[in-house]
Amino acid sequence: MNEKILTWKDVINFAVNGNPVPDKRVEKSENEWKEELTDEQFRITRQKGTERPNSGALCSVYEAGKYKCVCCETPLFDSSIKFSSGTGWPSFTQPIKENAIKYKKDTTFGIVRVEVMCNTCDSHLGHVFPDGPEPSGLRYCINSASMILDTE
Repeated sequence: MNEKILTWKDVINFAVNGNPVPDKRVEKSENEWKEELTDEQFRITRQKGTERPNSGALCSVYEAGKYKCVCCETPLFDSSIKFSSGTGWPSFTQPIKENAIKYKKDTTFGIVRVEVMCNTCDSHLGHVFPDGPEPSGLRYCINSASMILDTE
């Protein structure tokens, strides 16, 4: 897992000044993504959609394992840092590695948020907020449809 604990200051720094370099890149055409993903996965990951609160398959799952990007299978989060935030989406305190996640300032809906994406394939995952538990204080609020849980 990530050795350095990321904080809100780190998140803002990445969103404003540039993201860490990913270990690899996966790039496909829109048609290739459409062929590989369900309609819901495509809407969320490639068109920046969101699930209704408490509707995602992984909301109340707490099995041990690694949460991977549904598009490219890059490990994103470890189950050991998942927590129940009461928001209706799977929530995590840290990415599995500093360079697993890409951050982008999001001003849709007239508010400022930080969008989180897979740094390998640019898949939309959700948003990160500075209201999570210590020690990081972060809450990565992630759509279930953007991830798969690998329990092996």
